[in-house]
Amino acid sequence: MMPTKALVIETILKHLNGELTEAELAAWAEDAFVALSESEVDQPDEELLLDTLGAIGAGDTPGFPLTWASLREHLTRLGVQVQVVADAA
Repeated sequence: MMPTKALVIETILKHLNGELTEAELAAWAEDAFVALSESEVDQPDEELLLDTLGAIGAGDTPGFPLTWASLREHLTRLGVQVQVVADAA
């Protein structure tokens, strides 16, 4: 699986929508970081993706928590404006 900008955005949004736990998101980001960094094919926005994946992958350590604000900032850097919509349960 080669991570793309669209895939990173989609995966972060899955976490924010409760479809992935924080641990699942961090593990996915670690795997995606390795795949991208070991790839011999240049990807568009590779530096931005590696920075984002590295930060999210470290999210399962106490010094680098994944907060709403940090994930919103990553999404903004990826070109996505996040808007919260409440859905009655």
